[in-house]
Amino acid sequence: MALTKEKKEELVKKFGKDSKDTGSIEVQIAILTEEINTLTEHFKEHKHDHHSKRGLLRKVGQRRSLLNYLIKNDVTRYRAIVKELGLRK
Repeated sequence: MALTKEKKEELVKKFGKDSKDTGSIEVQIAILTEEINTLTEHFKEHKHDHHSKRGLLRKVGQRRSLLNYLIKNDVTRYRAIVKELGLRK
């Protein structure tokens, strides 16, 4: 279920300030979103995997917390990341 090293590096390059910027809010949200999408695909086949569902809910909550932090501190960055990742419809 974990992301591959190459996929994480790609997300860091796309959303980070440089290739080692793994701690910025945008990078963390992008990585969590990718993991959430992977787990969602997993649950389409394995409906009764309740242990992994707990991990999914935890990741969703963590992403929500990061988005709340970002909207309080910098609305333009929040709008940019939401638009880029397609989180709101």
